[in-house]
Amino acid sequence: MAAIGAVCFYIGRLLPGNWFRSDRFPFRCFPFERGGRIYERLGIRRWKDKVPDMSKILPKVVLPKRLPWGAQPERVALLIQETCIAEVVHIILFILGFGCVLLWGDGPGGWIIALVYNLLGNVPFILIQRYNRPRLQRLMAAMDTAAGHAEEVPCEF
Repeated sequence: MAAIGAVCFYIGRLLPGNWFRSDRFPFRCFPFERGGRIYERLGIRRWKDKVPDMSKILPKVVLPKRLPWGAQPERVALLIQETCIAEVVHIILFILGFGCVLLWGDGPGGWIIALVYNLLGNVPFILIQRYNRPRLQRLMAAMDTAAGHAEEVPCEF
């Protein structure tokens, strides 16, 4: 599964950035997400910074998840795009995670391994992307407004 994860990560880096538009399906906020606030009910603020961070493992490849003070709009836009890429990679890994059933048999052992892998290794990361993206979009909208060229934020609040 680690090898598959590495391959998917690498493929995510190779795909054209314009495929990942945060204002389009499936990256656009769904109404039930309420601009990412639905994830606060899951306590995401308490645990999101405790999960492994690829930007610390591969700092020259992945943008740090924390923005420095005075970050430029281009950096925020790249981070928004990065949330889309990470979400797609984890969705693919989630689907492939059920391959554990094939590897360890279709009995309870394979299903348990697949569920644990997906619930701990993919779902939290998908939720973090869906939580952070609208927050970054609001930041980008505020930066655009401050710069004098406001645009519609593609997320319902």
